[in-house]
Amino acid sequence: MHISEGVLSPAILIGGAVVTMAGVAIGLKGVDNKDIPKMGILSAAFFVASLVHVPVGPASVHMILNGLLGFILGWKAFPAILVALGLQALLFQFGGITTLGVNTMNMALPAVICYYLFGWSTKSSIKQSVFITAAFASGFCAVLVSSILVGFCLYLTGEAFSPAAKLIVAAHLPVMIIEGIVTAACAVFLKKIRPELLEEINV
Repeated sequence: MHISEGVLSPAILIGGAVVTMAGVAIGLKGVDNKDIPKMGILSAAFFVASLVHVPVGPASVHMILNGLLGFILGWKAFPAILVALGLQALLFQFGGITTLGVNTMNMALPAVICYYLFGWSTKSSIKQSVFITAAFASGFCAVLVSSILVGFCLYLTGEAFSPAAKLIVAAHLPVMIIEGIVTAACAVFLKKIRPELLEEINV
C-alpha cells in the first residue's frame, strides 16, 4: 500500500508529514528500554511482511500487519512503522522519501485506532473467544482503514485518481481477511508464551 513519489499533491504530503511527526512524538514519549526489543521485532515483522507486493495503480497490495502492531504497541506503532517504511524506501525504493510521512500516517494511524477499539481485550480477565475475535477485528479493520486512507489521499489529489482509489480498497478485501486471521493467530501465540507483551502497553 505504498504510494509512489510524484503522485500526491504538496498539501497531502505536508499534511501526512505533520500527522506522522505528531504520532511519532507521542509514540516516543513513553518509550523505555524494555519497549525497544518489542518495537524492533514488530517493526521487522512489518518490514518483511510488506516486502512482497503487487502493484495496483499508483500504490500496491501486500501484507501489512499494522493491526498487530497497533494491538500490541499502541502509539508506539508510529515510530516502529516509520523506521520500517524508511528502510524500505531507502533499500528497495518502495514508496519514497517525499511520501514517507503520508505512507506512515496511512499505516500507523489505523493501528492506533485499532488499539483504542480492541486493545482492551488483551487483559487477562477477558475470555479467550472475545480476545480472538478482537484480534481478528484489529487486523481486518486496520487494513480496511489504511486502504480507505490511501484511496482518500489519492482522491483529494485529483478526481482522476478516483478509479485507482476504488480499486485499491477493493483489491485489499482478501488481504483484510488474511490479516485478521494472521493477527489473531499471532496474538493467541503471544498470549500463550509471552502474555506480558500484550499486557504492558503504555499509551
